[in-house]
Amino acid sequence: MKHSFTGLVTLACLASVTAAQAQQVSEQDSIETVRVLGTKQAYRGQFDFLETPQVDLELDQELLQQAGALDLDQALDLSASVARQNNFGGLWNAFAVRGFVGDENLPSNYLVNGFNAGRGFGGSRDLSGVESVEVLKGPRAALIGRGEPGGTINLVTKRPTFDQAGTVSIAASRFNSVRTDVDYTTPVSSDVAIRLVGFYEDAESFRDTIDIRRIGASPSVAWRINERSELVYEMEFSDQEVPFDRGVLAVNDQLGAISRDTFLGEPGDGPMKAEVLGHQLEYSYSFNDEWSVRLGYNSRDTELEGFSTEPELSGSRQLLYRDSETLTRQRRYRHYDASYTVFRGELEGQFETGGALHRVIIGADRDDFENDQVFRRVRSPSLASNPSLEQLQAINIFNPVYGQYALPEPGPQADRVETQESTGIFFQDQISFSDTFHIRVGGRFDDYDQQLVNRRSNSTVTSSESRFSPQFGMVYQTSDTTSWYLSYGENFRPLSGTDSQGNGFDPNQSVSLEAGVKFASLDGALNGTFTVFRVQQENILVVDDPSAFTYAAAGEAESQGIELDVNGTLAGDVTLWASLAYVDAEITNDFFDPNFGRQIEAGARLLNIPELTATVQLAKNLQLKGSPMEVGAGILYVDDRLGYFGTDFELPSYTTVRIFAAYEVTPNLEIRADIANLLDEEFYVNSFSELWVQPGAPSTWRISGKLSF
Repeated sequence: MKHSFTGLVTLACLASVTAAQAQQVSEQDSIETVRVLGTKQAYRGQFDFLETPQVDLELDQELLQQAGALDLDQALDLSASVARQNNFGGLWNAFAVRGFVGDENLPSNYLVNGFNAGRGFGGSRDLSGVESVEVLKGPRAALIGRGEPGGTINLVTKRPTFDQAGTVSIAASRFNSVRTDVDYTTPVSSDVAIRLVGFYEDAESFRDTIDIRRIGASPSVAWRINERSELVYEMEFSDQEVPFDRGVLAVNDQLGAISRDTFLGEPGDGPMKAEVLGHQLEYSYSFNDEWSVRLGYNSRDTELEGFSTEPELSGSRQLLYRDSETLTRQRRYRHYDASYTVFRGELEGQFETGGALHRVIIGADRDDFENDQVFRRVRSPSLASNPSLEQLQAINIFNPVYGQYALPEPGPQADRVETQESTGIFFQDQISFSDTFHIRVGGRFDDYDQQLVNRRSNSTVTSSESRFSPQFGMVYQTSDTTSWYLSYGENFRPLSGTDSQGNGFDPNQSVSLEAGVKFASLDGALNGTFTVFRVQQENILVVDDPSAFTYAAAGEAESQGIELDVNGTLAGDVTLWASLAYVDAEITNDFFDPNFGRQIEAGARLLNIPELTATVQLAKNLQLKGSPMEVGAGILYVDDRLGYFGTDFELPSYTTVRIFAAYEVTPNLEIRADIANLLDEEFYVNSFSELWVQPGAPSTWRISGKLSF
């Protein structure tokens, strides 16, 4: 794993500054403390809820705690617009927004404080160091750059404050799971503050033989240089050990034939090991109350390595299709090493011309991404050659016996390194002609270079592309509580690999149009959005010659639907979060898909995308024996989904219920209890084929205690 030392050097420099200036904070300093300036988010601007021609959902700390969310996948269940995708048993984060996913062979991309950070292989993102999760719906290429067509996920991290505070929590849950979290922030001088966040988790699973270990830390330092400027450094470190798990399977297209706890791999493979080391450095300066500049640097190195034994998908090799009980498996080795470096500068401010107010964002950034992959595989011979059960690495799905055969050594399959370099300039101007009418225009120009080195064939392919991504929006406020908006945007995402002629592909492109109405109560306690959207995507990578397995950027897809999001506080001190989405997502042209070896017809549904998703969460604050108490419940409904591309195999719909209660024993001690899947619903979260299906967890309780100091 390649380590970037820039952030560590910066930390050392800040530490020396701290040592030179360290003094005990006076009582007056404590009274006058403020939050750091660095909480202002990049690419966003400063706008009221009713002024923006887009939908931005914030999943804040309180909401995440009420939902019992410990990782990113659990957090995103709160947005009905987001659907879970194949994540190999929790090995990384994979999701779709408004029906569309990114590269199926890479984790879904997300941002951390506006920086691209999700494309590596560092395991599932834990929320210990996250203050809030933002679901930014619709294309954002005009400002953010290349990304997912349906929307962008941005994580806002916990940064130092100049108020001393800390918490330590310990949790135990079903399946012998133990977790500890620490969060401490304090000023160390009048102008320097630090924050130390970390977690440790050791857990078994409802899945047989599965043990998980995770550890992570997110230290940060904030230096308030003067009243106008600040420097913030953050580090991210995590080390995870998670076995590769393809889940359960369907027998004759029927789920439930085997128990949801049945593991069909080999425990002898050991866990996959995932590591992350990341650094962020951000400098902000306010010229005055209207103009500010922000400069940022981010580097993130990730590494994933390990073996897996998993069901064979090829019909010519799969014995299960003949006897309905004996599963043919293959063994794989993966060593993925990825590094991401981003430089960013952004100027934000406002001015007036001819009676119109202009709020502008102007900036530039540089992205460098390197993806080094070594992939090895060993497969059984065709069933026509009458292979032995050992050659098939066979296992009985109803009575699995592990370790029956020696684990075969995988042979070379892929050995390549891909580099992507992108330089972009962007602007946005929101023009307010009055207090009620606003127009937003913007755009981004990207210059993109790609190089793919195939070390097995000793060949190199390069490509380059320039792309302009426009943005347009309009907002009309009909009252102090209501606004209507219209938004148009274009998006692009570079594609990996080459065509049959050795040329690079045109980027994947999308066009999005949406309209909606926003409403908010006069006191700001309750707000909501109703949206109608349509997204068209082209240049999806497909096979153009099935016999040669050569590719072309010729696939097309479309997603359209409606969304309703409502959140806030109701009468009686009851908090509400409700999210509903109807998504109709389908392929719009015919093509051959090599993953499944079949022709895909226009009109086919997209994988793992439900038509209807709804989630509702309620929480009530009350008093018990004079001490604060919070109780609540949440319901998640997910419609049936296509489970195997190009077939009729579906994952059934499901509804899960969760309840929680938190009681403040003393002002410094809180006890909390959560029960997920209260009714013990048997359900399936996602799949890639009928032989790779991820089951959901049974009813699971968690008890935790949190000490504040």
